[in-house]
Amino acid sequence: MSSVETRNVSRDSLLLFAQLTFEGRSEAIRVKVRNLSAGGMMAEESGVTASRGDRLMIELRNIGMVKGSVAWAQGNRFGVAFENEIDPKIVRAPVGSTVPAPRYTHPTTQPTTFSDEERRLRKL
Repeated sequence: MSSVETRNVSRDSLLLFAQLTFEGRSEAIRVKVRNLSAGGMMAEESGVTASRGDRLMIELRNIGMVKGSVAWAQGNRFGVAFENEIDPKIVRAPVGSTVPAPRYTHPTTQPTTFSDEERRLRKL
């Protein structure tokens, strides 16, 4: 897709953090994800030197590691084109939403109500 064609792709503006590792570098960098679409994202981080064509791996919440490459770089922001499309809705979903809440967070049970007959029998 050319840069003109990608401007029409639906993307979500958001702010979340992700871990990014450039190919050939060992250290992971924490970046701000400013917008996200099925085919890519815009990241921001001061002090990151990214050049068009740089290959990288980015760990996205609820998805895991995604391969991509830098599509553009301008100042402290750069665009990443993913090798394979993702579902951006999964990244936006709350972390651990499929895990049941711990038992201690459940409401306490209501006391049992007795019928008039049961109350009468209990008094005996």
